[in-house]
Amino acid sequence: MIIGEIRRYLRDNSALRVSRSLRDTAYKAMQAKEAFIREHQREPDIMELAKAMDVPKEEVVFALDAILDPVSLFEPVFHDGTDTVCVMDQVGDNKNTDEQWLASIALREAIDSLNDREKKIIRLRFFEGRTQMEVAEEIHISQAQVSRLEKGALEHIRKQI
Repeated sequence: MIIGEIRRYLRDNSALRVSRSLRDTAYKAMQAKEAFIREHQREPDIMELAKAMDVPKEEVVFALDAILDPVSLFEPVFHDGTDTVCVMDQVGDNKNTDEQWLASIALREAIDSLNDREKKIIRLRFFEGRTQMEVAEEIHISQAQVSRLEKGALEHIRKQI
């Protein structure tokens, strides 16, 4: 009874809350996995598990991920006596690399060096996805002028970077 009360306290006062329905789906997935293993003598893949449960595969993946205990980035995953490799050492961030960060700064500075009309054309064309005709109508010039100004602005940006 005491262990049950401790579990209830930890469950109800945890920083991360997982809904009851999501936990139920995860537990059903684990039961379906065990039944599949008994029947086929191998582990099922997500598609087989979803088919056995008659739910979308995304829901199965989401539910199983939701019941995993969180892991600290400083949790050791390997230790050979001298060096310890932590989870943080194994996690990569391909989007926010130093090169990407520097390129973003250089691009921002190059765009800031353009005149206001060129900045607006670049913003409308490449950040808002507008066509040259749409840009021309908005700033009241011809499409040919937009093309010429855009070409000049891009050349200026290339030289700055």
